[in-house]
Amino acid sequence: MDMSGPRWKKGKDGKDFAALAAAQPMSSIVAKLQSSLEGSKLVATLSSRGGDAVLGVNPQEAALLNRAAFGRALENVGAEKQWFQLGAEEVFYLHHALECIVVESANKDLMSQGELWDHLCSASESFPEMYRAYSHLRSKNWVVRSGLQYGTDFVAYRHHPALVHSEFAVVVVPEGSGFGGRCGRLKVWSDLLCALRASGSVAKTLLVLTISSNVCELRSPDCLERLVVHERTITRWIAQQCREQRCKPCREEAYTEEQDHAGETVVFNYWGLVLGFTVLSSLLVYKLRFRQSS
Repeated sequence: MDMSGPRWKKGKDGKDFAALAAAQPMSSIVAKLQSSLEGSKLVATLSSRGGDAVLGVNPQEAALLNRAAFGRALENVGAEKQWFQLGAEEVFYLHHALECIVVESANKDLMSQGELWDHLCSASESFPEMYRAYSHLRSKNWVVRSGLQYGTDFVAYRHHPALVHSEFAVVVVPEGSGFGGRCGRLKVWSDLLCALRASGSVAKTLLVLTISSNVCELRSPDCLERLVVHERTITRWIAQQCREQRCKPCREEAYTEEQDHAGETVVFNYWGLVLGFTVLSSLLVYKLRFRQSS
């Protein structure tokens, strides 16, 4: 299966959504969302356990959140206010990167950026590297969703999931002394092979994001600027496919040579016929003259 580009979904008329996505780039949708939420001063409430949060918005803001693919809409009772569940990375991205929401604890106490960071890190030890990977992809206008059902950390979409299938299965690998003992992922060949085969079976390219940290501590959001992201895509080398691809030009070349040879044969036969006819005509003329003279 070809995984060299996006696999756009199709509408009821059979046309794919590539043109629709090009007319409404994700960067402009996120910019509209940011502008809309900044003026509303929305407050997201953290759950009592974990890093998820619930955000209440009006229908226009709900439409923008849906288009930008942030969070998941909950079952809404009233039409005036709609509720969205945000994951930990989404909460902090809207608060830290886009600066368009504020966050309160389950006890309704407003939280500073540092307090929110501490809370999310205490809920998940791997939050710093996961958020760095999430924000890295989001800043490049990729839509990022959980990759749990594919055995990876995230999946990345070129545009909204309703328009296109996810293109990358993302695995986040922390690297460096700052992450303590969380640096052993994909260092065993069998782990890498399993991730590669699993991503290939669902038509996704395996994208490994290595988050490097050797000197900084992870106690505050200030460390994010010093976390370096290395991108690596890994694909399977299938000998049979490569052999067929290499043989194809050879076969085409052989066919071309065969056609050229056939053409040369036709030309040669044509001139041979002309030459033979000329010789035969000359002999006939010579015989006629010989008879007349005798």
